[in-house]
Amino acid sequence: MEKKQIGKITHYFDKISVAIIELKAPLKVGDTITIEGHGNSFDQNITSMQIDNKPIKEAKKGQSIGLKVAQPVKQKDLVFK
Repeated sequence: MEKKQIGKITHYFDKISVAIIELKAPLKVGDTITIEGHGNSFDQNITSMQIDNKPIKEAKKGQSIGLKVAQPVKQKDLVFK
C-alpha cells in the first residue's frame, strides 16, 4: 500500500517525547503512521493525541496535534499514513 504524506513535525519536546504535527489530512486514534526524516524512520500506532492539552479521537486537516512519540523526532520530519 502506498504511503501518503499527511503532515510534518513542527516542534518536538524532548523531555516529554511529544511531537507537534501539522496535519494535511485527517488522523484518528487507531491509525498507524510512519515518521521519516534525518536518516531515521519508524512506525507508530496512534493510541492518543491532543489539541490544547485536551485528548481527542480524531483531528482534521489543517489542525496541529500533540502526539507522544516512541522515538525522538526533529522539526521538518515528515509524517505518512
